[in-house]
Amino acid sequence: MQEIFNIFIKSIFIDNMVFAYFLGMCSYLAVSKTVKTSVGLGAAVVFVLGITVPVDYLLNEYVLKPGALYWIDASFADVDLSFLSFILFIAIIASMVQLVEMIVEKFSPALYSSLGIFLPLIAVNCAILGGSLFMQEREYQSLAQATSFGLGSGVGWFLAIVGIAAIREKIRYSDVPAPLRGLGITFIITGLMGIAFMSFLGIKL
Repeated sequence: MQEIFNIFIKSIFIDNMVFAYFLGMCSYLAVSKTVKTSVGLGAAVVFVLGITVPVDYLLNEYVLKPGALYWIDASFADVDLSFLSFILFIAIIASMVQLVEMIVEKFSPALYSSLGIFLPLIAVNCAILGGSLFMQEREYQSLAQATSFGLGSGVGWFLAIVGIAAIREKIRYSDVPAPLRGLGITFIITGLMGIAFMSFLGIKL
């Protein structure tokens, strides 16, 4: 249980998808103009990562990695389908994003309209695919660990986009030099937030 909690905390603060790996920056920069839309997209990312990472873990463990098909028959013990990881991971991600899109459109049309093209673009958000690939690379030992990592990565991305959105709403009333207004000051703030998150490297897990 302690290991699962450690993975969750580490994926939020230490291995943050935005501030440690700069993944998912397109949506992070484009949608973070208001807190409301950022919360909606962040929640969608948490949901998609929380579902796709454990599903991809099961797919990797029982279908893709070398010897994974041994449960079918001993003759399949030498089969290695890991070369299909990219295409199958993306297929699962696209399916989950389509589900999220239908749910948001049905229950929150205003949010669906404000997110626009960036909601379906979660399917090609590198943070989502990165979560599954990191899971595969780190070789987590159980479904619980993979799920903890997926949820933690989603929560970390959620905190990042909501944090930058709150700051961007405030700096509208600040005297920002004209050449830095918009994305310029956003990049600077993102860099400073990344430096701030580096302080979590001192956490002993």
